[in-house]
Amino acid sequence: MHLTDFLDFESIKTSLSGGNKRSLLQQLAQVAAQRVGADPADVLASLNEREQLGSTGFGQGVAIPHGKIDGLTRVYGLFARLSEPIDYKAIDGRPVDLVFLLLSPPNAGAEHLKALAAISRITRNVPTLEKMRGARSRDALMAVLLGADERDAA
Repeated sequence: MHLTDFLDFESIKTSLSGGNKRSLLQQLAQVAAQRVGADPADVLASLNEREQLGSTGFGQGVAIPHGKIDGLTRVYGLFARLSEPIDYKAIDGRPVDLVFLLLSPPNAGAEHLKALAAISRITRNVPTLEKMRGARSRDALMAVLLGADERDAA
């Protein structure tokens, strides 16, 4: 699976003011819900439910909050770079400034895991993370993401 299969490039946020983890998840839930036609409260509840199992702050300043949403017809992804890193209770203790939100239909187990794997491949590459942090526009950020996706899929 490639980022182009699920990432909403029109909704890339290049300088989102996260504030704190709770506020960030609320903001992301609002944007994603609007884009997929879901109830923001349902999206937020799903994200919070997953966070209670353990932080989705995967390290190196990256978080991948994710959840399952009734009524969703496909896997949906959203990317945000935060204007200031926030404490996300990540596994390595580092603050988070790069966030991939992932929503899936309840029955999309394999597709959900493939999308998580695609994001993980990109976020394990330190030079790519540095390029993502340095990109100054949505188009530049999109080019970094697409370039990394193509390289990692090869």
